[in-house]
Amino acid sequence: MNINQLILSSLKKNLKNYYLYVFALIFTVALYFAFVTLQYDPAMDETKGTIKGAAAIRTASILLVAIISIFLLYANNIFIKRRSKEIGLFQLVGMTKGKILQILTIENLILYFSSMIVGIFIGFSVSKLIMMILFKVTKVDGIAALSFSLEAFIQTLIVFSVIYLFIILMNWFFIKKQSILSLFRVKSSTEEKVKKVSIFEMIYGIAGILLIILGYYISSKLFGGDFVSLNELFMAMVFILAAVIIGTYLFYKGSVRFIFYLIRKKKDGYLNINEVLSLSSIMFRMKSNALLLTIITTVSALAIGLLSLSYISYYSAEVNAEYVVGGDFAFINTVDSELFKAKLTENKIDFIERDIEVLQAEANLENIIVSNLDESILTNDLTRMPVPVISEKSIDMDISKGEVLFTGYNDMLNRFLTFKDSGNLELIGKQHTVPLAFQGIQKDKYLSYYFTAGGIPNAIVDDTVFQSLKKDIDPTIQGEYSLHIGIDLIEDDKIDEAARLFRSSFHEDTMNLSRIERSDEQKHLYGLTMFIVGFLGLTFLITSGCILYFKQMDESEDEKSNYTILRKLGFTEGDLVKGIQAKQIFNFGIPLLIGLLHGYFAVQSGWFLFGTEVWTPMIIVMVLYTALYSIFGILSVLYYKKVIKEAL
Repeated sequence: MNINQLILSSLKKNLKNYYLYVFALIFTVALYFAFVTLQYDPAMDETKGTIKGAAAIRTASILLVAIISIFLLYANNIFIKRRSKEIGLFQLVGMTKGKILQILTIENLILYFSSMIVGIFIGFSVSKLIMMILFKVTKVDGIAALSFSLEAFIQTLIVFSVIYLFIILMNWFFIKKQSILSLFRVKSSTEEKVKKVSIFEMIYGIAGILLIILGYYISSKLFGGDFVSLNELFMAMVFILAAVIIGTYLFYKGSVRFIFYLIRKKKDGYLNINEVLSLSSIMFRMKSNALLLTIITTVSALAIGLLSLSYISYYSAEVNAEYVVGGDFAFINTVDSELFKAKLTENKIDFIERDIEVLQAEANLENIIVSNLDESILTNDLTRMPVPVISEKSIDMDISKGEVLFTGYNDMLNRFLTFKDSGNLELIGKQHTVPLAFQGIQKDKYLSYYFTAGGIPNAIVDDTVFQSLKKDIDPTIQGEYSLHIGIDLIEDDKIDEAARLFRSSFHEDTMNLSRIERSDEQKHLYGLTMFIVGFLGLTFLITSGCILYFKQMDESEDEKSNYTILRKLGFTEGDLVKGIQAKQIFNFGIPLLIGLLHGYFAVQSGWFLFGTEVWTPMIIVMVLYTALYSIFGILSVLYYKKVIKEAL
């Protein structure tokens, strides 16, 4: 057999065994090329807002390169070790290390660059679809065209060629430092197998669980008032990060083995075939994979957390817009409102107008407010602040003369400022002070953000009190405008048409507000963030799933002789598969479960900073991540089935 035949034979074998690696390579190239195509596409100018779309895509492409590079180098490291015996045989028949490297280089060259060409073609084919998705989620009226970018092609070629050179360099160092004898042993030495659980493993196993629980506990208290200064918040965040990561490492290093050891001890060592193939195997192998699993779990939690938070922002855009505007449309001067009303009437769009006169009065809130922030980091005294005051008559509400009700409260403000259920406060005019009994606070929003900047709630008082304050207003704290003109449509299906009329009538820099415009602005910003984070998360999901799959391929080959013995002892293929299924639930389920828990507590600690709804976006993200991640577990079971069939 000559060199060319040897290379072709090796290619066939590798393509058969490493089809998922080829798929992952094609997928990563396609994803990267599509990303870079977006970067160079002129249509991306349509997505710029507070963040320029092309710049955001460029930043994401750098992170994408890092993820892809680590994955390809790690995967190559696994495969070169699996072929150690083959390399050793080449040396035994007289091949030099240089000739062996030449064979591997040519083989990788064909496999790698053919996959890359296929990936570029697929990336080009789906680039228009990706652009359409981006325009959809960012609410941009752009035209997505299918065009081949030469700049994107050259950049993709350069990036993956550099990665290929690193792969060849890694192969050379591996071949150069190994002797013939070590090549026949390297595969068996890649996994650490410890048969006895030591007292130290028990100690740091328990410590790992306690550290994770402590990190979760502190994260739940992060914005609850326990940490009131910036230094305390920073130190708490650093501690949470360190505790969870170190705890996760110790969990894989000792906790899993310790828990399974207790289960096995409870059974007095009498394990059925399922437990032998699942519990015992994981006990002996998970310790050696602790660092890898910690990295996968941590980055999974990061991906889940960031995607959940960006989706929370996107999902809450409409509610936030309604909170900012206080209705469908809001104006602060009669000239603009009359112009808009005339256009609505002209287009036969029915509406309801709500005019609310607004006063600004300094309020003494000392007896009803509790601040969760350290006074040293506050620039203003939160117990004395100007608040917008409106009359009960303007919103058809009944408030007693000596009472006051606050409305327009949100979840984020509640984390830093807590209002008591009752108490006394004072509204201070220029010459007189009005004492009132506080009747609580509601979330209903009546005024636009112009009057409640910073999320300040507004006070509703009896009309007699309002008129008294109006005569005694302090002109130094009054704004330029004092009238909120709210316009709400009677028919919701006319909102898009009304929004178009609004856009055509007013410039972006006016103080007039449209709920749809505001919602689209938020979706424009957060949609781009969600799009980028989703792509990076999907890339990591695919690459980490492939890495775990490759590890299972290695383990299945190592355990093939065990399956042969078990089959000869009378165990059926179905018996072994049940055990393998349980094993894969643990192998893929434990990192997934810990990653989901890390992501959950990370989101719960600060979701209110990003939006108004947490459960629906977070559950959708977690369910999708779990479903996609489970695919690799299923593929691993199918590969084990193949190995079990070949074992006898």
